[in-house]
Formats: sequence, C-alpha cells, structure tokens
Amino acid sequence: MNSIIIILIMTDTKSIHSLPLRLAVLLLAAGQGSRLGSHPKALLKQGGKTLLEGLLDAVQPFNPVEFIAVTGFHGEAIEQALVQMDSPVSRSIRLLRNPTPEVGQASSVRLGIEALHSNFDVLLIALSDQPSITTAEVSQLLSAFSQRSAGTEIVLPMVHGQRGNPVLFSKKALQNTVAVPDLSCRAYMDAHPEQVQIWQTDNDAFVCDVDTPQDMKKYQLAF
Repeated sequence: MNSIIIILIMTDTKSIHSLPLRLAVLLLAAGQGSRLGSHPKALLKQGGKTLLEGLLDAVQPFNPVEFIAVTGFHGEAIEQALVQMDSPVSRSIRLLRNPTPEVGQASSVRLGIEALHSNFDVLLIALSDQPSITTAEVSQLLSAFSQRSAGTEIVLPMVHGQRGNPVLFSKKALQNTVAVPDLSCRAYMDAHPEQVQIWQTDNDAFVCDVDTPQDMKKYQLAF
C-alpha cells in the first residue's frame, strides 16, 4: 500500500492558519484489487495516465517535504512504475513494503506514519484508487485545514453523510497516535472526536473510488 503525506508551513503566530503549510504525503497502495481480478488499482489508466500518476500530479504543486508510498500485494509492479516515472515528486518518494497487507489498510497506515521523519506540519493520507482527486481537491483540503478552529488536528471531508478521502492529520495528532502501540489513525479519530473537523462538501471526488468493473466503466478506466 502506498501512502502520501503532505506538509504545509505555519510561521506567523498571529495568523497561523492563513500561511502555507509544510506538506507530507502518505500514499496507500497495498491492496489486492481482488474484485478486479487481483489487478493493482494504482495502475489503472484514465486517459492514458495511471491513477498513480494522477495522484502525483495532484500533489506536486504543493512541493511535499516528504512522500511515502506503502505497497503490498502488488509491490513489485507499483514500485517499478514509480521508478520509471521521472518527476520531482516521484524521485523523492520513499517506498515501504507492508509484509502483511492482508491484515488491512490500518497496518499500512501505521507502517507509513511510523516512518515519517521530516519537519512537516500536516500529513495527507491518500488512497491509490480515487480517479477524481486533483490539485483542486488537495487545495480545498489544505485551505480547510489552514482555517480550522482551535484544537482541531484532523480534517475529514464528508460528502452527503459519507466519509471521504484524502484526510489531513496534524503532526501533533500523528505523534499522539504513534505514542500508543498498534493504535490506528481511525481509532485515534474515534477516540478524539473533538480534534476532528468535519469538512462538509458537495464534491463527490472525495468519495469516488474504484472497486469493481462497474466502477471502472463509470470512471472510464482501463487496465
């Protein structure tokens, strides 16, 4: 599974939420894609470009200070695809292989956040199978994070009552999560709802993902 984290920098204490943040990205790409014949969803193509390439394009304008991709079932194929890309973002990606991807997504998230080592402000945890996430959606999320209320450490997009992705976590929230053995980010959110800002949006891009051949047809994807 690949993980992407995005970090923004905040330096003015008087207007801390209005300044750029240091972004880190955690990309989760460890899934099996069982309902697609065990095909890596990150390598599905839309308009001749893989979903993996689309995600890198979406975050590149924000100059991530750190980028981690967690792979698993299709590690070799996805890692090779990243190696063959030639962009500032792809060259800076650190690859991690989840040895037990069958345990579930939470294990890949934990592996990724434990490996973070940069001086970031906010982490973007992104999935590898969201065909409609672009720079515009990432910008909207970061804007919501920069305008969050006091005490908020996490921004969760919500579309018509459905939880969306990507999700943003402050460095403080991640440090608190890592401090507890085996604690997942989802469990931390559930235990600390006062730190979660639900960002309501009508943008379906945050809840569009690919699991079935029907989804591939809907989003005009190809192997």
